[in-house]
Amino acid sequence: LGLTPEGTAEKFILVGDNTYGGRVVTNPSGGLISKGHPLGATGLAQCAELVWQLRGQAESRQVEGTVNAALQHNLGLGGACVVTMYQKVGS
Repeated sequence: LGLTPEGTAEKFILVGDNTYGGRVVTNPSGGLISKGHPLGATGLAQCAELVWQLRGQAESRQVEGTVNAALQHNLGLGGACVVTMYQKVGS
């Protein structure tokens, strides 16, 4: 994804560049553990959070500034993997 140069991910996390107030916000909802990890509904929970972020409707979880794009990845049984990119219309 290019969020940080190779070999610097540990520093990126330790200084808080991956959360509110940092360079990028990853996992603004707290992740699927905060939702009880309901099988089958995890992808929909991620999708809803990202759409709310793009619309500016994420309330206390809203990322500061303009959110124009988001990325979701989900893994399933049997090696299934889905990566979805979201972009605000007109951006």
